[in-house]
Amino acid sequence: MLGKNGNWLIAGVAAALAIPVLVFGLALPLALALGLGALGFVGLVFVLAPRRVFEGIDVSRVARGRLDLARQVLTDAEPRISRLDEAAGTIRSAVVKAQVGRLAKIARAIIAGVEQDANRLGSVQRFLTYYLPAASDVAQGYGVLERRRQPAPARLAQAEAVIAKLEDAFSHYADSLLDADLEGLDVELRLVESALKDDLGTGR
Repeated sequence: MLGKNGNWLIAGVAAALAIPVLVFGLALPLALALGLGALGFVGLVFVLAPRRVFEGIDVSRVARGRLDLARQVLTDAEPRISRLDEAAGTIRSAVVKAQVGRLAKIARAIIAGVEQDANRLGSVQRFLTYYLPAASDVAQGYGVLERRRQPAPARLAQAEAVIAKLEDAFSHYADSLLDADLEGLDVELRLVESALKDDLGTGR
């Protein structure tokens, strides 16, 4: 993932490499090569610019304050998910590695759900501000425990148990995002069942 100014660095390097190629490889005049290099630099800066949270999403139904809060919370969450990915890459236990990988996957699904509707933030804010950073700390700590010459079995077992419970918590919060979409489903089901019963009862 590009850093905050990574797009500027990459664009600058690309432009610097392109100018000699244009001058010596294609025999273009230096002034023209410099102009093309500048245009390429500007284009790459915009193309490689990091995507902003909620970019391209209709946010007209969201209060400005809630949108700003959601943007900040999701922005803070991204590096924590990256830490989960990094931890999963260093963990030796196949079971725990898979669990931590699933934590990162679920967290990304939750972020995507909030990006689709910032009004959902309330149902997962505790997850994003507490459980996600806690999970990244525990996962990285487990990796450190494993790398010790004599890892304490009790501490490993405790960390494994916590990671398993965190997976349950992550799944719970992911499901909570869908609760709003399910509002009214029971009523709708009863109405449809009633309509079907009436229609079938009249022979239609």
